[in-house]
Amino acid sequence: MQLLDMGTGGGELLKTFHHASNRTQVTEAWQPNNNLLKYTIGKQGIKVHTLQTKHEDALPVKNDSLNMITNSHAALNPKLIKDKLKTGGYFISQQAGALNNYSLSRFFDSDYVPAYPDNTLLKTVADFQNLGFEILLSKKSQPSMTFFDIGAIIYYASIIPWEFPDFSVGHCLSQLTQLDQLIQNDGSVTTKEDRFILVTRKM
Repeated sequence: MQLLDMGTGGGELLKTFHHASNRTQVTEAWQPNNNLLKYTIGKQGIKVHTLQTKHEDALPVKNDSLNMITNSHAALNPKLIKDKLKTGGYFISQQAGALNNYSLSRFFDSDYVPAYPDNTLLKTVADFQNLGFEILLSKKSQPSMTFFDIGAIIYYASIIPWEFPDFSVGHCLSQLTQLDQLIQNDGSVTTKEDRFILVTRKM
């Protein structure tokens, strides 16, 4: 089977698949990861496709050439996925949904709007169904994320700018002070993540 892993990151998840290197390709848009991949999975014979950041959902492979495409939290284009898969090929993805950490993002910014409002299970399933895919599995979950320290919240918000735009300690000092007081009183602050999984087959 010919496998492509979209947005492979540092290749950590891909390594757990134990798929043959000469039948494995990956895409990655973040340059630091690409530099790493050249010296890790690239040296094992896995084809690494370096993408431009604005085209994270690009699939620079031949049409009808893949048996399986996997995607963990990367952007996706259902039409491109259909073009690249062979008939009977599988697409498997876990996504962070539009409402990921919504309550915490709104707490910092009352005007916050999700950066990817259409990234929902309902719309994604409908898009693939409209392209003739068979839906084999579709589930969503909202697990809790609990913070026990204000420093953890500051770090988390600092590294996810699409969920916490314009975040800084100075800009959000009043909200951080309030959260810190809540942690002191209650022991923690909890927010909800938004996750969904989709397994489809091209008919």
